[in-house]
Amino acid sequence: MKARRSTSGLPRAEGEATRSNPLGAPAGRRPRVRAWPAANSRRRTAAKERAELEALQQGVRYRRLFVLLVGFIVAVSAVVVLLGTVGLFSETRSRPLTPAEQNRYKQEEIARRWQAWPATGVFPEEVKYFGLDRAQQYARRVGIAPESDCRAAVDAAVAGILESHGCVSMLRATYTDQTATFVITVGVAVLKDEESRVSATEQLTQDDRVGVLPVAFPGTVTERFGSDQRQRTGWVGAGPYVVFSTAGYADGRTRAAVPPEEILHSELWPAAKSVGNQIAYFLADPPKVPPCTQGNVC
Repeated sequence: MKARRSTSGLPRAEGEATRSNPLGAPAGRRPRVRAWPAANSRRRTAAKERAELEALQQGVRYRRLFVLLVGFIVAVSAVVVLLGTVGLFSETRSRPLTPAEQNRYKQEEIARRWQAWPATGVFPEEVKYFGLDRAQQYARRVGIAPESDCRAAVDAAVAGILESHGCVSMLRATYTDQTATFVITVGVAVLKDEESRVSATEQLTQDDRVGVLPVAFPGTVTERFGSDQRQRTGWVGAGPYVVFSTAGYADGRTRAAVPPEEILHSELWPAAKSVGNQIAYFLADPPKVPPCTQGNVC
């Protein structure tokens, strides 16, 4: 019996089972299965698109808020800068000085003169003074002492008062009258401000035996002028300064050696007082105040 020929044209082995294919497809091939999309795939795609759209819209909202915040900060900064510029311009532009500013300018100018001026400016070479009968004469400067501590340049009764009110320094110079008969030491006590000076002078003693210590210069007519030779001592206030004066005779006479009536009728003390007052006037003479904050043009 002959073997059955397979549809593929190849001989089929005997005993191989034949498969029936109801659809008539060739035997030995697997049928193709078409993959159909799931029923909810469209819903998932739509949900994903909605989520992406919402995220995009949220990002846009955040960006708008950020832009608004940055714009607000920039606007506030611009206003602050503008106000600062206007304020700076108002402060720096030239304008008339107020009365308080004029007074402060005078006080500051007077207070720094003892440092700003040279020693010869504080103690001029010649100082005009008035003797007896208001006769105008000139005292001549013999020498200027080094700047010293306040306590070292005055008597103990005065030193405590000056130091308690902030005495900064003491400047001293010695003069002789026009006839070289009298010797006059002028001392300038520098207080920290005018208020301190006023408080100090309210407590200073009126004893004419104490005050500034004299300064003698060897080899001059002042070399015999010491504490025992002081005939009288006094002071005058000017700005932040207390200007002391003390006087004696060039021949070295002590206070005890001179009768009181001679001192009362002598030209010595009027000359000494006048020299001290002149130096106080130089130091506290009100300066010329500019009318505007930046000079003479407002």
